[in-house]
Amino acid sequence: MTTDTQQLSPEAIERLTYTRNFGVVAHIDAGKTTTSERILFFTGKIHKIGEIDEGTTALDWMAQERERGITITSAATTCFWRKYRFNLIDTPGHVDFTAEVERSLKVLDGTVVVFCGVGGVEPQSETVWRQADKYGVPRMAFINKLDRTGSDFFAVLKEIRERLGAKAVPLQIPWGREEAFVGVVDLVRRRALKFDSANPSNAPEEHDVPAELREQMEKSRHELLEGIAEHDDALMEQYIHDQEPTEEDIRQGIRNATIKHGVVPVLCGASFRTIGIQPLLDAICDYLPSPLDVSVPEAHNPFTEDPVPVTPDEQAPLAALAFKIMADPYVGKLTFVRVYGGTLYSGENLHNATRRRKERLSKVMRMHANKQELVEHIKAGDIGAVVGLKDTTTGDTLCDEDHPLVFERIQFPEPVIAMFIEPKTKADQDKLSTALGRLQDEDPTFRVRYNPETGQTLIEGMGELHLEVLVDRMRREFNVEALTGKPQVAFKETMTQPAEKVESKYIKQTGGRGQYGHVVFKMEPGEPKSGITFLNKVVGGRIPKEFIPAVEQGVREAALSGPFAGYPVADVSVTLFDGSFHDVDSSEIAFKIAAIEGFKQGIMKGRPVLLEPIMLVEVVMPEECMGEIIGDLQSRRGKVEAINQRGSSRVVRGHVPLAEMFGYATTIRSLSQGRASYTMEPAFYQQVPAHLVEKLTGSSKGGRS
Repeated sequence: MTTDTQQLSPEAIERLTYTRNFGVVAHIDAGKTTTSERILFFTGKIHKIGEIDEGTTALDWMAQERERGITITSAATTCFWRKYRFNLIDTPGHVDFTAEVERSLKVLDGTVVVFCGVGGVEPQSETVWRQADKYGVPRMAFINKLDRTGSDFFAVLKEIRERLGAKAVPLQIPWGREEAFVGVVDLVRRRALKFDSANPSNAPEEHDVPAELREQMEKSRHELLEGIAEHDDALMEQYIHDQEPTEEDIRQGIRNATIKHGVVPVLCGASFRTIGIQPLLDAICDYLPSPLDVSVPEAHNPFTEDPVPVTPDEQAPLAALAFKIMADPYVGKLTFVRVYGGTLYSGENLHNATRRRKERLSKVMRMHANKQELVEHIKAGDIGAVVGLKDTTTGDTLCDEDHPLVFERIQFPEPVIAMFIEPKTKADQDKLSTALGRLQDEDPTFRVRYNPETGQTLIEGMGELHLEVLVDRMRREFNVEALTGKPQVAFKETMTQPAEKVESKYIKQTGGRGQYGHVVFKMEPGEPKSGITFLNKVVGGRIPKEFIPAVEQGVREAALSGPFAGYPVADVSVTLFDGSFHDVDSSEIAFKIAAIEGFKQGIMKGRPVLLEPIMLVEVVMPEECMGEIIGDLQSRRGKVEAINQRGSSRVVRGHVPLAEMFGYATTIRSLSQGRASYTMEPAFYQQVPAHLVEKLTGSSKGGRS
């Protein structure tokens, strides 16, 4: 659905038409940051190409990124190509930092998905593709590293179609293979482009298509025309009658089909050797949507729940989404925002509709990785950052107080791994609390909780690397020296059968005014990934309305540490259907305590079990190691789902409990003499077999030792 432009000024339409808000996403090591770095070079944003291996890239600016050679945090920048303004976000490829991809895709209009010409569709490629599906983001594919030994453009194109279910249509085919890869053949124009890797500033040379590529060119061009004709009646008419469409008609057909999610245009190149970057920039301009081509996310009035229409009109009331928080050593807390309607001005007062609080922003700026450029305002359809917002966190909506609205919050995955942390010295105690608080503000997948059983602080995240990087940041950025325990699995508890009637009373007499709270619950297992669902079905004023929020608060507080083993409770539905109150003695705290005790009783009545995270594991290995590696995975309670061929290597995919995967990197090196590699990402939670509960958690009932 496109925006109705009737109410927009000609200047606004012109500005938005030439704006592209897009991201670069991919599996780790497919070449996202290298591609982004070349985009910055050709658009004139930087004048020297940085390299990941040398730690000199503009977008990987954190010390941890430069040392490890990976992207950890999404980096935003603004640059220009032709008449177009690019708001570009380079995202991480490692699964531990998947929240950065999640929040970036929430606010982007389009995305470039980079695939390795050798590795093809890898596990994190599938994850980012699903995330883009969830947010309805149009995308184009760039098959990279075609200069590498073992690369195969057509094999990767086939994988994109089969494994991702995408209607992938080639816009280019490669000219040459592996070391002999020198350029691309443009299927729209039937021209060959040759690139000079030694002098990247030079424009590609245009040639007639080599004779040996003409047959393949016509075959691939036929696939392209067939793909886009399905979404364009005029092109379909020409296609049926064997009429040759004009270049402009083909481009318009590709654009329309891309925006409607009908096709995924596929380009190719080798970013490290600067092959294929300029045509990619042209394709971003020609085929990815502008803010006018995509619908604004749905918003509603927080008081009435009525839908509120939002259009990218810079004169309209403000409607903006805070999608990322970053701690900056010089300006403090930076809040990244996407403005969907209105204009965000430096120094103005705002309303945070999500938290119902007033905010005042002091500065507005455009970002280039960690560098800032002060500006007066950010208009509708644009992305920028602001300073001065104290209470705003990721996913909050900013608006005018007189025109309240709330966008849907961003949903993040649950942490799967935990470790204990404590300050090295007393002097570090307060600094540790401050650092943990700030890092939680920045990262929605990082959780901190206190374990009353052991008196220790527990930090939870998406993987070992995630927590390792955060502890390193505490030391460098916040000057906190901390001691940490070994990583542990973030188990959860749930119930397996309903508890139809759970009654809990809290009565306390102290001589004066007492305490009285009485609740009756029905509790039952919820849907997977549903968390804790609370429903109020009390009728007839058995419990006054003002005490219901306290009951819900008690339920959610009790769920943080379950009665079975002390782990958080998940996927349980709680229905409050009865209770009673006392005119004098009832209070919020009494109902909250009654709810906490009732929840614990209900869980124990419902045959509680432990849940553990199951990981999707993919191992790439030489054929001769396959038997031993599969045997090892099965010994770790793994289930092999598929065995495929990728070039001369074998690829084994399966599901393995996270608890069995600690130390796997060392094992796989030993089994394959260092020739195999693996990736894993969270897939789902599953019940821990009863006979393993004691072994995995260290106590007979499943609690921590």
